[in-house]
Amino acid sequence: MIKIWLALCFAVPLFSAAVLMGQQTQPPSSAAADEKRAISNEEIDLLRRDIRSQRKQIIAQNLNLTDAEAQRFWPVYDRYTADLIKINDLKYKLIQDYLQSTNQMTDAQVNTWIEQWLRADEDTVSLRKKYLPEFQNVLPAKKVGLYLQLDRRTQLMIDLQLASQIPLIEPGH
Repeated sequence: MIKIWLALCFAVPLFSAAVLMGQQTQPPSSAAADEKRAISNEEIDLLRRDIRSQRKQIIAQNLNLTDAEAQRFWPVYDRYTADLIKINDLKYKLIQDYLQSTNQMTDAQVNTWIEQWLRADEDTVSLRKKYLPEFQNVLPAKKVGLYLQLDRRTQLMIDLQLASQIPLIEPGH
């Protein structure tokens, strides 16, 4: 389990730093600012790919699959990850939108943002439920349980690191 924490300790701070590089109080107004934002998005994409790779390595190192199990498990895992990326795309867009308009959002915008964030959380849980029977068809119950623990822990660590770097909404008066 030390492998999990070491990998995440290096990857998550880099990822959150890249997300925060796009943090601005005003939307970009010049071509240079737009170019800088595009670079930041590319860096975020690269770091997200690195985190997915590290996550897969963590799972491979800790799940101890037999060759037969690995042949059946990884295709399901890859489909699950592809679907999860779509949900995470929304989350990271919500983070970027929030960082660009921190404390300038109207009450209506905050309410919409909250609803979208909760919907992304619901979609993640629904995705796990959708794939559970597929994982159960390819692995014994204890390995499915361990996989789900690894998946959830790595996601919680990433989410916690990101959340700790995002400024809180100031309630105003």
